[in-house]
Amino acid sequence: MARRWIPRFVAVVVIATAVWWWRQRRTDTPTLHVEPIVDVESAGAPAWRAPVDGACPDGYPVKVAKSGIFHEPGGRSYDRTVPDRCYAAAAAAEADGYRRAKA
Repeated sequence: MARRWIPRFVAVVVIATAVWWWRQRRTDTPTLHVEPIVDVESAGAPAWRAPVDGACPDGYPVKVAKSGIFHEPGGRSYDRTVPDRCYAAAAAAEADGYRRAKA
């Protein structure tokens, strides 16, 4: 009689783990193949470029992290941000749905 709580405890742990796993799966952002948007103002140059050796190429200083947040030069986290994409302007990153860093 004293050990009736063990199966109930195990069931609660299994259910809680399943719920946690399901929520983690649903909050992960899917990886989509997205073609670069052509910026009309810059005469056909792509709006973003892939980083080269972990750094943004010249002319594309805005860093977008995998979290979906973009960092501009002079920002608090700019130097330690590992870019997933590099944009020429913050407006182009916002147009693609990324969020500006708070600081």
